[in-house]
Amino acid sequence: MGGQTAFEKRYGFARDKVLLSNWRESPFNRWAFQNVGELVPSTSFAASGGNEAPAETLGGLLGEKVAPGGEPETIEAFLRRSCTDALTVMKGGKVVGDWLAPHMGFGQRHIIFSISKSFTAVLAGILEGEGMFDPEAPVTQYIPEAKGSAYGDASCRHVLDMTVSLDFEEAYLDPESAFARYRRATLWNPGGGSESLLAFLLTLQRLAEPHGQTFRYRSPNSDMLGVLLERASGQRVSNLLREKLWQPLGAASEGAIAVDMEGTARTAGGISVTPRDMARVGEMMRQGGMANGRRIMPEAWVRDTTAAGGSHEAWQRGTMAFLFPKGRYRNKWYQTGHESGAFCGIGIHGQWLYVNPRDEVVIAKMSSQPLPVNDQLDGEIVTFLEALSRMV
Repeated sequence: MGGQTAFEKRYGFARDKVLLSNWRESPFNRWAFQNVGELVPSTSFAASGGNEAPAETLGGLLGEKVAPGGEPETIEAFLRRSCTDALTVMKGGKVVGDWLAPHMGFGQRHIIFSISKSFTAVLAGILEGEGMFDPEAPVTQYIPEAKGSAYGDASCRHVLDMTVSLDFEEAYLDPESAFARYRRATLWNPGGGSESLLAFLLTLQRLAEPHGQTFRYRSPNSDMLGVLLERASGQRVSNLLREKLWQPLGAASEGAIAVDMEGTARTAGGISVTPRDMARVGEMMRQGGMANGRRIMPEAWVRDTTAAGGSHEAWQRGTMAFLFPKGRYRNKWYQTGHESGAFCGIGIHGQWLYVNPRDEVVIAKMSSQPLPVNDQLDGEIVTFLEALSRMV
């Protein structure tokens, strides 16, 4: 028998073990989350170009103690325990340092899952500022064929704030659920290709409760947002990402987004970018929509998203209030309600873009946690991110 290949030494398994049926499972996700385009159809969006500065070490900070789980441990120990693949920390607009797991290369793209929702809502804000998109308009103004679905009497605001009264459950691990059918429509699971993403969305029905009352985390809303923006602008989401966000932002590396059988972008969870570029989006939000001395999006939209807008009552009626008891959800971003004024984007399997305005800190955390959702670990990560913000 031959020795291990370089791939096996790095990841602990052979490349041919990674399949469409297991790519989100541990340990295969350590490689798959950096190489989604080899498994799921994807399209890229170009960056502005230029060389990225080399990785900066977090140095002695890694040995500092934190206690997110109650027992003191070093920052590096927590990063490893929470299956972190990459961490980038910015302070006052400057990169403080990067941390990379042995299987993650500097400048490598990584899927950000539901932080894609937050990026898509940034596009919504940009288009609203250009007079191309009305967040208060009915969904059917842009998608008339949504009339017979749950979205038939919903507004774009309901879609943006996850308050659509949608009869759908995020059953990540149930192969027989409507969620599994949704995964097939996105081509993320075996058996797809017979139903497009939009066709699936238009079959979804509503609950009896009126729209706007309860925060319900339902990913199809964010794929619907992508379709709304395409209809409003006449452009594909990948073009919008390139022209409206990525190049004006000064992103250093090309990004990518997964697409379905019709080329519809998976705006709910399909974006892959580098840790540095994800942090740049957070810094742009911290700066009120500015980057590199130019306005990317309206300041009023950013303020509404990060501090002023959203219903605390709707958030409290939802199932995630435990994470941010004083929080709110607006335009696909979470307001923590913390004294720091922190807001964030969150993705399954441990993706976090955490912005702490008081301490002028932005933290991008990419991970390959075994479970899509881990409530206890999420709480620990919030504690960790707040502690790290104070330490840098």
